[in-house]
Amino acid sequence: MNVLVINCGSSSLKYQLIDMRNEEVLAKGLVERIGIEGSRIKHSATGKEQKVIEEPIKDHRRGLELVLNALVDAEYGVISSLSDINAVGHRVVHGGEEFSDSVVIDDKVMEALNACVELAPLHNPPNIVGIKACQELMPNTPMVAVFDTAFHQTIPAENYIYPLPYEYYEKYGIRRYGFHGTSHKYVSLRAAELLGKPVEELNIVTCHLGNGSSVCAIKGGKSVATSMGFTPLEGLAMGTRCGDIDPAIIPFIMQKENLSFEEVNTLLNKKSGVLGISGLSSDFRDLEEAANNGNERAELALKVFCNRVKEYIGAYSALLCNVDALVFTAGIGENSSTIREKVCEGLDCIGIKLDEELNKVRGKEAIVSTDCSQVKILVIPTNEELMIARDTVKLTSK
Repeated sequence: MNVLVINCGSSSLKYQLIDMRNEEVLAKGLVERIGIEGSRIKHSATGKEQKVIEEPIKDHRRGLELVLNALVDAEYGVISSLSDINAVGHRVVHGGEEFSDSVVIDDKVMEALNACVELAPLHNPPNIVGIKACQELMPNTPMVAVFDTAFHQTIPAENYIYPLPYEYYEKYGIRRYGFHGTSHKYVSLRAAELLGKPVEELNIVTCHLGNGSSVCAIKGGKSVATSMGFTPLEGLAMGTRCGDIDPAIIPFIMQKENLSFEEVNTLLNKKSGVLGISGLSSDFRDLEEAANNGNERAELALKVFCNRVKEYIGAYSALLCNVDALVFTAGIGENSSTIREKVCEGLDCIGIKLDEELNKVRGKEAIVSTDCSQVKILVIPTNEELMIARDTVKLTSK
C-alpha cells in the first residue's frame, strides 16, 4: 500500500510517498515559494538524482499537480500512475476539541476544520487548501487528517484549563491544546521499542527542540501535560517566539512603543526568542558558533533556551513522580550535542546523567545516558511523516 503524505504550509508543500509494506520512502520533496517569485519543486526519488523544477506556482493546487506529475514521470518518478497511490495522509495543525485521533476526511470533517481556523489562522487555512486540492486532483482516493493537537487530547482538565473566567473556555475554547503531538507520539513509541518495554508501563518526557520547541509529559503512552498552549507561542523560548512571559509585559510594551495588536503579535512570534535576545540569528548553529567566539548575547540566548527546557523537564518529572526516559528529538534535539549537554547539566539530582562520549552523536538513534543514570536518555530522530502514514493505513484499510 502506497501512502502519499502531504504537509502544506502557507507558501510551501512538503511530501513523501511511502510504501507501507516495508515503510520505505519511495520519493520525497518540497514545493517552495508558492505564490511568490522564484517558486520551484525539489523532488528526490530513492536511487535517483534530485530533480529541481523552477516555474511559476501560483497556488497549492498547481504545486500538487507538479508533485503528482513528478511521481509518475518516466525519468524521475517512482509509480506508473496515480492509481498506485492508495491513500493520502494530511498533516493538520489544529483539530480543537473535536478530534482526539486521526480521522478519514469527509464533508463533516471539513466543516469542523473550517471551524478551527480561528484557533490556528496561520496554519489551518493552508492545510485545508491542500486537502481540497488533493480532493480535486484525486477524487477517488481516500484521505486522512492527522492532527498535531490530537495526541494531547488526553491531558486532564487541571492541566489544560487556564486560570481565566471559565466562560471564555465555554464561549471561545480558550484552553491549552498543545502541538507537535505527532512527533511526541512517534518518539515515545520508538523509545519504548528501543527500551524493550510496553509504552503503557513507561513515564517519558519528550523534548521536541527545533525552531519551534515543546516538551511533553507522557504517562503510559498518553500525553498528560505539554508546554505549548492555546497557540504555539506558549512554553519554551524558541527561535523567534518568546514562550512564557509575564502577560503584563504585552500592554506595557504596546503603550511604550505605540504598537498595534498586529505589530505586537509579530514582535512576540517573529522577533523574540533567541533571535530577540541575541540580536543575531534564530539558527542555533549560528548562535553556538558565535558563543564559541565570545559573543555574550549569543551565549545568553543559549542559556535562556536550555534553562527553559530544564525547568519543564524538572516540572514534568515532579508531575510524573518518576521518569523512565528522557527523549531529545527534532532539528536541535537530534543534532546538537552541546544543547543536550547544557540541558542535562545539573539534572543528576533527579536521576538524569548524560554520558559525554555517547552524546557525541548526530541525527541518529542512540542511548546517551550513563550506566548509572536512573533515567535513560535517548536521541531519536522524529518521523512525523511515517506516523501520519501509519494512521492513514490504519483508517483506510478498515
